[in-house]
Amino acid sequence: MSVPGLGNAVDERFLAHRLRSTSVAGLVGALTAGSLFLYRYYAQHRLDWDLFAVVAIMAAVKVGVLLWYRRTD
Repeated sequence: MSVPGLGNAVDERFLAHRLRSTSVAGLVGALTAGSLFLYRYYAQHRLDWDLFAVVAIMAAVKVGVLLWYRRTD
């Protein structure tokens, strides 16, 4: 089955793969920022609040979307 308007270029498998890849990429980005924040805190004794903010926002968005889908599904 293909997506209407896009023909055979984009199908359900493509959309499923895109969904999984962006989910994995988001988790890897959050883990990388969190690891860098902890490394700088423990090794260099320096707090980088911008990295903490990135991790906190990514976690808040993940939980918010989870709750939204749980409520509307």
